[in-house]
Amino acid sequence: MQAALPAKAGSKPHKIKHPLGSRVPLYIMLAPFMILFFLFTILPILTSLVLRFFNYDMVSAPSFVWIENFKRMFLEDSVFLISVRNTLYISVIAGPIGFVLAFILAWIINEFNPHVRGLLAFLFYSPALAGNVYFLWSILFSGDSYGYVNSMLMSMGFISYPIQWLKEPAYAMTIVIIVQLWMGMGVSFLANIAGLQNVNTELYEAGVIDGITNRWQEMWYITLPSMKNILLFGCVMQIQSVFSISQVATTLTGWPSTNYSTETIVTHLTDVGTVRFEMGYAAAISVFLFALMAVTRVLVGKLLDMAGR
Repeated sequence: MQAALPAKAGSKPHKIKHPLGSRVPLYIMLAPFMILFFLFTILPILTSLVLRFFNYDMVSAPSFVWIENFKRMFLEDSVFLISVRNTLYISVIAGPIGFVLAFILAWIINEFNPHVRGLLAFLFYSPALAGNVYFLWSILFSGDSYGYVNSMLMSMGFISYPIQWLKEPAYAMTIVIIVQLWMGMGVSFLANIAGLQNVNTELYEAGVIDGITNRWQEMWYITLPSMKNILLFGCVMQIQSVFSISQVATTLTGWPSTNYSTETIVTHLTDVGTVRFEMGYAAAISVFLFALMAVTRVLVGKLLDMAGR
């Protein structure tokens, strides 16, 4: 039996070719997911990209209107402009705070022993596991004297009559942001805990030798750079969460809210698409929302790259 000859210097290694027939079982296993993904994700996206240039009400034939839907968005639809302002306001406040809060809480919880860590992680993640828990906040901020906040403030003499917390524009948005922060821990929180568990502990020992003297320096010079990919994932999840906020606002403050105080792009999109059935205009709004999320994702990614250097 002859020994294998050594490869010549500079020669490229030969790739092992697999016959096409050996991959058929893999394709068959992937086929159900790929078909569903195409039908319910790719196809709707492609349809939206086409429908944005049409006027279509699901009854009559689509009519080509070119960029009239976008003109209507920015020049005629005042509610849409209010929804953009509210969405950006929620994103600027709830997005960074939720992102930082999810990491800080995960960092603190990671210091406990495994049993306590698991219990605390479950408690912080439980709001995302629960279904419709908004009724708790509805009771808490109920506009009558039986609401917990009103009852407490009236008993302490701070107010003499109940406040309509969820109907007053001055309070409604703040409450929605608080609830969004409470509900928005979710996946990014668990991802941060998993990322902290997988940081190489030898780096901390090397950091001590190099002059790191406290936990804050450990976090800044070792933990954050080691979790760059996890932080980017958490950032993407926060962007998706804050820009797609809808159910929190509509359940707590009604639909439409008073003076559209908590109207968001998604609630306006739902109104246009599922109530008025203006599918072309709804497609234009969805494309704008997608572009807004994509631009925000790129900007935040660049900020994380700059912070990691």
